[in-house]
Amino acid sequence: MRISPEEEVKIIKEILTAMNVPEESSDIVADVTLDADLKGFSSHGIGRFPQYVEGLRHGTIRADGDITIERETESTALINGNHIFGHVVAYRAMELAIEKARNTGVGLVGVHDSNHFGVAGYYSDMAVMNDMIGVVIANTEPAVAPIGGRKPILGTNPVAIGIPSNRYYVSVDMATSASARGKLLEAARKGESIPENVALDAEGKPTTDPEMALKGSILPFGGHKGYALSFMIEILAGPLVGAAFGTAVTGTANPEEICTKGDLMMAIDPSKMVDPDEFRTQVDEFIEEVKSSGDVLIPGDIESMNIKRRRAEGIELDEKLLERILGIARELDINLEIKEL
Repeated sequence: MRISPEEEVKIIKEILTAMNVPEESSDIVADVTLDADLKGFSSHGIGRFPQYVEGLRHGTIRADGDITIERETESTALINGNHIFGHVVAYRAMELAIEKARNTGVGLVGVHDSNHFGVAGYYSDMAVMNDMIGVVIANTEPAVAPIGGRKPILGTNPVAIGIPSNRYYVSVDMATSASARGKLLEAARKGESIPENVALDAEGKPTTDPEMALKGSILPFGGHKGYALSFMIEILAGPLVGAAFGTAVTGTANPEEICTKGDLMMAIDPSKMVDPDEFRTQVDEFIEEVKSSGDVLIPGDIESMNIKRRRAEGIELDEKLLERILGIARELDINLEIKEL
């Protein structure tokens, strides 16, 4: 079935309210989740929502609480998320990075003791909406074996970058693995296979079975280049921010475990270096030069097209996901009426 964006937000907020999550936090979680579905990152949208419910039940996600700023300078900060919703922690962290960038030109905020925060590009978009460049990286629990190795040690370690423009949505949001783990979880739920050259089973053999891939490892994208980038992110989102790294990272996919991953948020104010209007104009000129070379898409075009289509056509709920959500509602004694588009 398909539901409207408004219906998705209603479902999420009704369930979270029944689990004593404050309205402000529910609003953020719902908005980030919807953003993922609209852009086409369904593995991080409402399909991931049951994981957060399980986290609340197991106490690995706290329904309420505040972040703690442990260290701070004029342009940097280190945040302890105190295991509240990762979406809320990341939102506050990027807000702080933007505030610092407005004063000094660059805001850099590290995060530990948080939780899975949904789609990384939501937070880089926050910077863009404030006429700034946004950069977001994070590590995740092990899913990727180093080149030449068989044991997963690295995470899928996403990176998102957003750049302000007058005419275009300029954004990249990607895992450094050949596939995000969430896409494997989604394929397993739907009973679908995954593409070739994405993952290995536990014996190090290529597989298109998502269940076998989840027991094995995901390949880095681009071979040694993706591995090297993931390796560096593991350090920048691990030791640099007081978070776990390598095989010590837990809780990004398993809601029964405390989340030990880290995040690093950056906001850059172009006005501290160049005229901001000229900067955006030159970004547009570069994009137009790129597009003039043929039938070319830039980073962000696909998401823009997906947003337009899904706002018109709705968001798909597969049968297993629908039953899972309805089951959660029954357990919470909620009379959840889902309206099909």
